This record gives sequence, C-alpha cells and structure tokens, in this order.
Amino acid sequence: MLTNNFLFTIVNNYLQVISLLLAFPSSILFIECMAALLPKRNHANYSHYQPKVCVLIPAHNEANSIQTTLAAIYASTTNVQILVVADNCTDKTADIVRAEGATVIERFDLQNRGKGYALDFGFKYLGANPPDVVIVIDADCIVHSGTIQRLATMAVSTNRPIQATNLLKAPENFTARHAVSTLAFLVKNLVRQRGCARLGVPASLTGTGMAFPWCLVEKVGFASGNIVEDKQTGLDFTLAGFAPVFCEEALVTGYFPEQQQAGNTQRTRWVHGHLQTLLTQVPRLLVAAIQQKRFNLIAIALDLSVLPVSLLVMLWLLSFTFALFTSIILGITRLSTLVIGIEGLLIIIAITSAWFKFGRTDLPARALMTIPFYIIWNLGIYLSFLLKPQKTWVRTQRDA
Repeated sequence: MLTNNFLFTIVNNYLQVISLLLAFPSSILFIECMAALLPKRNHANYSHYQPKVCVLIPAHNEANSIQTTLAAIYASTTNVQILVVADNCTDKTADIVRAEGATVIERFDLQNRGKGYALDFGFKYLGANPPDVVIVIDADCIVHSGTIQRLATMAVSTNRPIQATNLLKAPENFTARHAVSTLAFLVKNLVRQRGCARLGVPASLTGTGMAFPWCLVEKVGFASGNIVEDKQTGLDFTLAGFAPVFCEEALVTGYFPEQQQAGNTQRTRWVHGHLQTLLTQVPRLLVAAIQQKRFNLIAIALDLSVLPVSLLVMLWLLSFTFALFTSIILGITRLSTLVIGIEGLLIIIAITSAWFKFGRTDLPARALMTIPFYIIWNLGIYLSFLLKPQKTWVRTQRDA
C-alpha cells in the first residue's frame, strides 16, 4: 500500500508539472489567435515624405530566382536603389543582377558564412552614402505592390524596425505536407503577428520584408552565424528600446521547396533555431524586464515560449494520453487530466479559428486531418535537437 501511495504521488506530481508547463504555450497561442480576430486598430497618419530607400538582398547562389525577385521589386515601386550582396556565390547570380540594372557587390569568406554576415557587408557598403531606410528582402521572394512604400513610410514615421507579412505558399506539386506547413507558417507569421499587434506586443522579425531606419542600423550587430539571425535581431532591437512593429498591409511571399530533403533542411533550421533562442533568450528577457521595469519584455518572453505548433500538439497528445491512462487505470489524477484536456481544447480552437479566418480559402479542410502525419514527419527533427542540435547556418536547396 505504501508503495502504491508513493507511486500515485509521483505520477500525480508529474502530471501537475506537465499541465503547468503546457499551460503557458497553449494559453498564449490561444490568446494571440483570438486577438487576431479583433478589429484592426486605426493607424496613425503617417507622413507623406518620400524617404530615400535601398532594398538590400543577400544572395547565395540564387541564379534561379534572383531575376524574378528583382522584377517584382521593380514592378512594385519606382525610384528605389537595389543592392544585392552576392555572398560566396559560385553561379551566375552577380551577372544576372548586373544585367537587370541593380548594384551588386561580391563577398567571399568561407569561414564566416550566413545571412547575417552578408547583411553586415551590405550595410558597410551603404555607409558611404546611406539611405533613409534599408529594406531587407530575401533573394527568392516576391514583393507585392505597395509593400516597399508602406514599409519605408512606416519605418520613418515610427523610427522603429518594421516587419511585413511574410508568407510561404505551397508549391505547384501540392501535397498534404505542404498544406499543413503552409497553415503552420500562416499561424506563425500572420495570425500570431496580427494578434500581438492587437495586444500591443512587439512584432517578431522573420528574415524578409524587414525595414530599418538607417539611424538604427548600428544599434545592434548583424554579423553572426546565428541560424535564426532575424529572430535574434528583433530581440536585440527590442532590448535596445526599438521594438519592431508589424505592418500587415505589406506583403512578401515565397514558396516551400518541393523536394522533401530541402523541406527537412529548412524546417530543421527553423525549429532548432527557435528552440535554441527560447532556451537562451527567455531568461535574458525576463531578467531585463525586471531590471528595466518593462512589461513588453515579459510579453515577448511569453510569445517566445510558444513551441512550434506541431511540437506543441505532439507533446499535448502524449501528455493527455498518459493522463487519461492513469486516470482510467489507476483512478487518480483526474484533475490533471481535465486541465490537460482543456489546454488541448485551447490549442484546437486557436488553430481551427486561424484556419477558418485566414486560411480556408487556400487550404482545404481536409488539410487539417493530415496534421498527425505532419507531426510524424517532424519527429526526427525534434529528436535531432536533443541528440545533435544544428549550430551552423545551412542554406535550403532551391527548386530548379
């Protein structure tokens, strides 16, 4: 009997801890997705001043896509400088850029590889004749009409970094995996960003469609091999007192890679980078929040604590299954089972409401039924983080 009581106590305490740990990411995800449904706040009347803008494009072997990206930028705006940093390129990227009439500078440094180093190289080049605003666009993205102007005007008016809506679409050869990936990206880069904006929480920088007033460029360091340098840059700007702002009307889009191996590489970098940032930066943000008495740092730490949706769903399924088993078989921990069940309900409501409001036009309802397979597909990525987390930047292989 004593042994059974001890076992029951251990299991009960374990489930209480699990329910508490799941409470934060599931509740924050729910709150952000619900806030995204609220009416849009009225924007301030931004100045009609036309700032001097430079579009900075870091490019590593982007010969297949750079021409399309440049054409979209030229079509979306006029009188804008374009600077392409051909970073350790071994293809015709630089030649294509010159033929399109944009400025290109070449960088060769095999020791310091990654987007952060390319951006720093570009900023140093611009230092001789700086623009008012620098807008960073990835070399495989499509810039939609009005985006450059909206980002530049908002950056000058607020004197803060600005993040556009950055979405990835499923490729032409559409699969269930692409559908769920598209939904997950939509939740992360549109729904949650929109929810945070409604709640007054600073935006996250997502790598492309980022605008920086030139006076802020030297406030943080860009030259790093961080595999999610954009997320880290956003946190650094916030800690420096210049929290990024989300501009929903500005839109930059790209496509998920068709090849499964390329998709795995891309997803691994995102997931490992997010988890590493969560573990290292949440404590830093909480300490800074206390020292500086800034609530927005606590809000960012809470937002950062939200795990990737597929990982969150997987952990909830495992926890709820175990709690349900112990509740039925052992007849204990019913309260913890109820709490974990409610947390799962919050996750389901958050995801389905996000899909219904923002994704049902492009994503069929049957795509939601493939989420379990998407979780299985990502399982190896999560396990590899425990065994050998990715530390260095690896470029995603582009489709032909």
